[in-house]
Amino acid sequence: MAGEALLGAAFGVLLDRLTSKEFINFFRGRKHDERLLKKLKLKLLGLNKVLNDAEDKQFTDRAVKEWLDELKGAVYDAEDLVDEIATQALRCKVEAEYQSGSNQVQSLISSFTKLFDDDLESKLKGMIDVLEEFTEQKGVLGLREVDGRNWSQTRLQTTSLVDESCVYGRENDKEEIMKLLLSDGESSDKVDVIPIVGMGGVGKTTLAQLLYNDDRSRMGMHFVKKAWRSNASTSLFVMHDLVHDLAQYVMGDFCYRLEDHDKPCGTFENVRHFSYVQRYFDGVNTFKVIKDAKCLRTFLQIDRNYGVKVWLGNKVLDEIISGMPRLRLLTLPSYGVKELPYSIGKLIHLRFLDLSYNRITQLPESVCTLYNLETLLLSNCRSLTTLPVDLGKLISLRRLDLSETSLKEMLVNISRLKDLQRLTAFVVGNCSGSGINGLKELNSLGGAITISGLENVTSGDDASEAKLKEKKQLESLEWGSTAEDSQKERDILENLEPPTNLKLLQIKNYGGTKFPTWLGDQPFGNMVQLRLEKCENCFFLPPLGQMPSLRILTINDCPEIESFPEGSLPSSLTDLSIDKCEKLKSLPEQMHTLLPSLKSLHLYDCPKIESFPEGGLPSSLTWLDIRNCKKLKSLPEQMHTLLPSLKSLNLYDCPEIESFPEGGLPSSLIDLFIKKCE
Repeated sequence: MAGEALLGAAFGVLLDRLTSKEFINFFRGRKHDERLLKKLKLKLLGLNKVLNDAEDKQFTDRAVKEWLDELKGAVYDAEDLVDEIATQALRCKVEAEYQSGSNQVQSLISSFTKLFDDDLESKLKGMIDVLEEFTEQKGVLGLREVDGRNWSQTRLQTTSLVDESCVYGRENDKEEIMKLLLSDGESSDKVDVIPIVGMGGVGKTTLAQLLYNDDRSRMGMHFVKKAWRSNASTSLFVMHDLVHDLAQYVMGDFCYRLEDHDKPCGTFENVRHFSYVQRYFDGVNTFKVIKDAKCLRTFLQIDRNYGVKVWLGNKVLDEIISGMPRLRLLTLPSYGVKELPYSIGKLIHLRFLDLSYNRITQLPESVCTLYNLETLLLSNCRSLTTLPVDLGKLISLRRLDLSETSLKEMLVNISRLKDLQRLTAFVVGNCSGSGINGLKELNSLGGAITISGLENVTSGDDASEAKLKEKKQLESLEWGSTAEDSQKERDILENLEPPTNLKLLQIKNYGGTKFPTWLGDQPFGNMVQLRLEKCENCFFLPPLGQMPSLRILTINDCPEIESFPEGSLPSSLTDLSIDKCEKLKSLPEQMHTLLPSLKSLHLYDCPKIESFPEGGLPSSLTWLDIRNCKKLKSLPEQMHTLLPSLKSLNLYDCPEIESFPEGGLPSSLIDLFIKKCE
């Protein structure tokens, strides 16, 4: 059963934590507390053995159902207590490592631990008493121990097979959905999900099976390929009524979702997980609804795309935090928050904190005591300029999103965050502890990262300490600098060689005269996109033949580049954008054969280009966009036959072009835009 699985999983996690090495070490030497801990573990093990029987009987015995619901609440409470103990153990570890050798710190930890121990004994005894009551009640209710491994139930398998001769009256519905699935025109609206909604038993699943088995356009294959691909434009999903009802049943009173304009009902005392849609119930209205949810673990805002502007004052935030000390997930994006209250440090159980799109200028130092925090999202907090000094204490942090902020430098001692897997931005500072070498120990980094402030790197040797090449999980890398020392920048970038499995690379504001040798020599077999932007002193483009997967190449504001090296572009290229290359005289020769996959060509602000290469452009081209090319005198010859796939042609501010080529334009053309071509 799903409910048994959820509660059983909670028991499993709880028992695992009680037997973990860190937990046992924390209690070693505390004989009295150690005995209480063993007693707690035995009570949990005894209750865990009757879960299967209780789950089976709850449907016919209301008393068992009530007992089970109350037990779930008790397990939540036990989890919170165990988590509180584990947090204290983690705190002692962090403080000892962070400021080792400080007698004052050790004294503070010792005194705090003594106070905590006194409180801990009382809480453990209280929890054992609660579980003892459940143990006594299980006998009264007649619950028996059942081995979960021997408990099974035959489950009817659902397939795509259906007897069409037994289906009546769904032909029109099937045809309407078929039209949506098969629409594939450029101007047609793309369908992401087709919902099939109706009362139980009307045939939603049967209708989906009929569509799946339709022979038109190999419908079955269409589903197989589309349904499981992340870039699918069309998918079909059916949620069975029983699954939906079961999910609601399992959630019970512990989960609550507040829909738009719903009227909240019932009590919130037992609610652990709360979500709401950001419309009517937002701001103070939302928090009034859940003010009694003292045991809340999850506060999740859903959907922020309605243009609703809500502001939360510091007082309201302080009330939320003080009233919900067990929160593990808190999302407050787009609330116009300017200041996070110091009381945020009370949320010792917090794992996930989303403060994106707010007006925060700085975080309180108390954030640094959230030792369990794994995810901190600060993207688009454009007023954020600094991070707390001791943020390096958050050793559980896995994801830190700092994109689109105004940080001047990274947090000191970021190298302590050795488990960090996602870091969207790294700003090199000029203070001790915020240099590029802070990346050295972060070998678990993956995904995309933007490195800026490279002008603060002192030398190439300093740059090599970042050991970027060892960050094997990195997928995307962006560099930015505002330095004016060309040779120094070249040395720095030469020593910032990334891993060869990189998928996206952007080099921005690079002041060297040559691109680093590794850009042309190393086999970047996974590279899909390369952007070279504002590299104002570079005279030559790097050879890109070592990038067989490159699809998108953007060259922007590189005024000294005059030409493309022979054979410098890979045949895999599909999108080529060239902008503000003032000295560029020509496009690559023989590009009609060298770039057989090219779909899109954008040519902006290239005043010295007078004509297209001999042989014209690749026949695969579908989009040609030319702007502000003052000396371009003509379009490609015979484009009416050599560009059979061209669908869009844009010409803007190209005054030397006097006419279309002989033979006219391709018949495939759909969009034509011409302006300021005098």
